[in-house]
Amino acid sequence: MRFSSLRLACALTAFCAIFAPFLANAQNLITIDLSYVDQQSQAFSRFKSWVDQAVGGDPDYGFSATDAAYMGKITGQQQYCALAVQMTDQQVSDAESAIASGDAPDVAYDSYLYSGGMISDLALTYDWCFAQTSESQRTRWTTYANQTLFNIWNYSLAQWGGQAAPWSGWGTDDPGNNYHFSFLEATMYWAIASGSVSVWQPYLENVKLPLVEQYYAALPGGGSEEGTGYGVSQRNLFALYRMWYDCIGTDLGNASSHMSDSIAYWVHATVPTMDRFAPIGDQSRSSVPWLYDYHRDLVLEARAQSDDDAMRDLASWWLNSISVDHMSSAFNYRDDLLPAGTNTTPPSELSYHAQGVGVMFARTGWDPGATWLTFIAGPYTQSHAHQEQGAFTLFGAGDWLAVTENIWSHSGIQADTSTNNVVRFVHDGNTIRQTQPSTSDMTFTSNGSSVQASGDLTPAFGGDPNVSFWQRGIDFTGGILTVTDNFSVTSGTQAIFQVNVPVQPVISGHTATAGALRITVVEPADATLSAVDWTTVDGDYSSGWRIDVVGSGSQFVVQLGIPDQIFAGGFEQ
Repeated sequence: MRFSSLRLACALTAFCAIFAPFLANAQNLITIDLSYVDQQSQAFSRFKSWVDQAVGGDPDYGFSATDAAYMGKITGQQQYCALAVQMTDQQVSDAESAIASGDAPDVAYDSYLYSGGMISDLALTYDWCFAQTSESQRTRWTTYANQTLFNIWNYSLAQWGGQAAPWSGWGTDDPGNNYHFSFLEATMYWAIASGSVSVWQPYLENVKLPLVEQYYAALPGGGSEEGTGYGVSQRNLFALYRMWYDCIGTDLGNASSHMSDSIAYWVHATVPTMDRFAPIGDQSRSSVPWLYDYHRDLVLEARAQSDDDAMRDLASWWLNSISVDHMSSAFNYRDDLLPAGTNTTPPSELSYHAQGVGVMFARTGWDPGATWLTFIAGPYTQSHAHQEQGAFTLFGAGDWLAVTENIWSHSGIQADTSTNNVVRFVHDGNTIRQTQPSTSDMTFTSNGSSVQASGDLTPAFGGDPNVSFWQRGIDFTGGILTVTDNFSVTSGTQAIFQVNVPVQPVISGHTATAGALRITVVEPADATLSAVDWTTVDGDYSSGWRIDVVGSGSQFVVQLGIPDQIFAGGFEQ
């Protein structure tokens, strides 16, 4: 459902005619509860110093009008609003100049990806700094904001200055896409700040937000179908939940378990050294998945709103245990004003199954030297997801043991089957791709330190007749991973069991050793192992090796672990 241009124009015209006198005196409609801000805290001191630097004429990278408006709201000091108004008016003036030249303004850049931050800047300044704006400014800002929102949701009818500017509409109908969060942010903030309840708020409440609730109710266990790279953008969604609840009273965050479950998801997705996370999907910000401010922000937002006390305590432990103990980049200082709590008790559960996104995590303990596992079998639907259905990741002895080669790429977006720890199927010399949309299936059982899971990965190949069946079973007991693959392929199709490792492996018969990891092939009996240096394959890779296992039959059985653990477990060598 989208507004027609005539319908929207009439609605806006009628609204402005009726309520313009009221709006002239309106302010503080965005009633975000800021009582959590501790003005005696180090977090507040860092934030205030950064904003004061901008007020003094030297704004640092990433400084926004929202930062200034927040400080004005918290302290009541007018110099902060003066800066917010100046910055917002500059945004609108720049847009007007671009439009007058026949160009689209910056808010339309990259399919309106940055519209959320830009329009929420405008909305907060319009509302919280209302007294320091002129009537002409408010009129210009309103015209610009309304046109932006119209263009977002009516992409085929989009225009600037009367000139048609249609665009793809990417993400407008996908609540799981990070672009969608930006579109919601722009609309939700402006709907409240402008008081345009006759236009945008009903559209949100009747059309867009029910789709969001429905989508996330279908993702029990938390997490994102975009993976852990782009999926961290759910921090923006959770922040919108909080704003909407404070302003409207509708509790979107607790309408399903997804937001609270995402706390557990990120706790278990964090490796034992508490400085990195499971690299699932694109990792474009940093190909090596180091924890960053954004991960801290996501859990802070979820903790602030969750109605599950156990999850709030779990979030607090994680926030007080990870390597990012406060925001490292100044443009994230404002996010650190949310309290982390004081819980220091680690979790008791050693495994977790995020059913909705099809990811399982397990570990031998919560100490830094523990061994940790990820296994994937679920939906493959998003563009930032990878061909990693059936993939596993192993971490132990303080570092990666077996991990997607993508993290050793410069781009962080190497999505092919060959980069993941899966069975690669090759027909007539061509790798058979995993396809989307598809949904693989996982069964999961856990008994203390022993975890078993099974994935039916056949759907990932989209009905390709050359792969009629692939099922992967894993057993993770005492830090030892045993992987069992059963498959059925056509003549001319070869199955290759592959493991990507950070360092050059040493191969001896059915055994390969790569750093602290030992890999032993139990089946097939005639298995042959070889190694590929990724730096010779593509210049995008800085390091990394892949171990390929081939042989006859329709089954692989492979054991992986740290040698001392393997010996203690009595596994075949």
